[in-house]
Amino acid sequence: MRLTTAFRFCFLIFATVTLISCSNKTEELTTDKLSDYLPLQPGKYITYRLDSLVYTNFGTIAVTRKYQVKHVVDAQLSDNLGRSSYRIYTYIRDSAGTEEWSASGSYFITPLANQVEVVDDNLRVAKLHLPIKEGYQWPGNTYLPDDPYLPTYDFVNDNDMKDWDFTYDTFEPATSYRGNNYTNVFTVLQQDDHLNAPVTDVNGIGYKTLSLEKYSKSIGLVYRKYELWDYQTDPTDHYTGFGVTMWMIDHN
Repeated sequence: MRLTTAFRFCFLIFATVTLISCSNKTEELTTDKLSDYLPLQPGKYITYRLDSLVYTNFGTIAVTRKYQVKHVVDAQLSDNLGRSSYRIYTYIRDSAGTEEWSASGSYFITPLANQVEVVDDNLRVAKLHLPIKEGYQWPGNTYLPDDPYLPTYDFVNDNDMKDWDFTYDTFEPATSYRGNNYTNVFTVLQQDDHLNAPVTDVNGIGYKTLSLEKYSKSIGLVYRKYELWDYQTDPTDHYTGFGVTMWMIDHN
């Protein structure tokens, strides 16, 4: 009798573990594909409005410069690690769109089996990762070096960038921004940290680190907010850093 009871108990545990394992496998298999949220067909483009925050006059004046930028998928080739990737060309013009496009650079997008990496200015970031579901986290900046923005920016915000946990923060079946309507949008929250921001205590240090992106199914990246600055009082009061806000205004 005792052996029968013990056997039943062990069988129940085995069945429960097996059921959970199968459930997890089924969930992974039914997740959306990475290519659903970052299509990479050659010739595809997205045009964004870009607001660029910079600090001038020795870091004492904040200025927002406004542009349009276009990201165009050029061709499939190998990145600097020899992996099959897509080269993206970027172009820039005035915010009103009255000027001709000028070439402004390029970067690589590398789709892998379980994540999508972007290599821009020799900085590699895992932008998306499987499974695509709310609450899932991954170390998106694990490939970054220490202080990746040195020597251009000497601030403290980037000291722990390698430790950021990217998260599928929210899923929106439908949303809109500045007159554009989107469906099936995932927000990837990369980091949100701040102190004395906006600066109200001019005698203390301050900083703001906000990094998030929104991806719409069948379109790609439709919104980005990336703000990284600190406020220092030594030797004089000044800001160091930058900010980027961009949102889609056109695509094919």
